[in-house]
Amino acid sequence: MTAPIIITADMGKTDQAWANGLRRAHFPAERNFVDAHITLFHHLPPSHLPEIKSRLAALVKDYPAPAAYLSDVMLLGKAVAFRVDSTELLSLREELADTFRGLLIPQDQARPKLHITVQNKVEPPVAKALHAQLLGSFRPRPLAISGLSAHYYRGGPWEHIGRWSFRG
Repeated sequence: MTAPIIITADMGKTDQAWANGLRRAHFPAERNFVDAHITLFHHLPPSHLPEIKSRLAALVKDYPAPAAYLSDVMLLGKAVAFRVDSTELLSLREELADTFRGLLIPQDQARPKLHITVQNKVEPPVAKALHAQLLGSFRPRPLAISGLSAHYYRGGPWEHIGRWSFRG
């Protein structure tokens, strides 16, 4: 059986290394199957892979990298994440959502709250402690977005399909 497709926004190398380091340090090792990421779509049908690849390639060709900012540290019950603010990335995602209308699951029909998860599926006191620690030194800052990627979701590690870089 072919797995659903996940679409993510890729961070620049420095930001990716920073987020991966936090994820390695704080995400439960037995559940940490993937690098840090910004999910744009959780479940696109694999039967539409040629269309998905074509649309991603066309979209990044037409746009420079979107401006993005880390704006907050979020406590999500059993998880901690950094909020990503980017009207440009949300606009690009909206354009893709229009293209994929009729293919989207309910979760992907809603406008997402963009974020980078650095800890998940821990007890609430553990998440609360990390949230307080990260919030203590957090300062809002720009976040580099370099491209878009597609992956097959296979329950654990994702299988990389392809990456498309923004122009410029």
